[in-house]
Amino acid sequence: MNTEQTDAYLRRIGVARPAAPTGQALRELHLAHLRAIPFENLSVHLGEEIELTAEALVAKVVDARRGGFCYELNGAFAALLTALGFDVTLMQARVDDGTGQLGIPYDHLALRVGTRDGGDWLADVGFGAHSHLPLAFGERGEQADPGGTFRLVEASQEDAAGDPAGDLEVLKDGKRQYLLDPRPRALADFRAGAWYHRTSPDSHFTRSLVCSILTDDGRITLSGRTLTATVDGERHVTELTTEAEVLAAYERHFGIRPEREPSVRKTG
Repeated sequence: MNTEQTDAYLRRIGVARPAAPTGQALRELHLAHLRAIPFENLSVHLGEEIELTAEALVAKVVDARRGGFCYELNGAFAALLTALGFDVTLMQARVDDGTGQLGIPYDHLALRVGTRDGGDWLADVGFGAHSHLPLAFGERGEQADPGGTFRLVEASQEDAAGDPAGDLEVLKDGKRQYLLDPRPRALADFRAGAWYHRTSPDSHFTRSLVCSILTDDGRITLSGRTLTATVDGERHVTELTTEAEVLAAYERHFGIRPEREPSVRKTG
């Protein structure tokens, strides 16, 4: 990213260029990103290609003023952080489905971020309802966050050779969110995972529509025609009845202007 693109990205999330790549700057960028750019899978159902290059991801998030899912959001955020002088490592993770079962390899993309003041952080702006702020990567105790209480736990599993796998379980309020492999990856490594989630009938992204964003006092989510606003812990659900109402909701709450109402596409 050049200076012009970096400045445009910062304007997109409403943050001034930080003086240095510090932990405090990372926290401000992380929270601002969650509040400005929605987690959404509309491309899956609008038949849009998902190109995993830094240039394409930044163009979608900044120029087209869209959101995306993990590969897109964390991929674009990695490009921004790198341009600002942070030390960024891409990592793959397998998501827990809530029953203890893990998804495919490269199911999720998360970031390890080093800062100039010696910080080492887990940053993730692409998991939907997750931590609002980056988590201390080396901390193994509880970490309080506006989004919940988080812990990074050394996984007990062993690999095929019998050596410790070195993976980390990322827990929120005591429940595993995903199993993180800390080895460095390249953005291109996630293409098969992105293809799976865009095309497979077994992927939850092909089975449902979601567009969700963090707000100052909660979260707003549009799933199909169901609009849910969570304000100070209270959920308010509105069922939209027309395409015009749906398109207006996308623009009002997420700044997205689809040409037509997205609908779940049949796969497989």
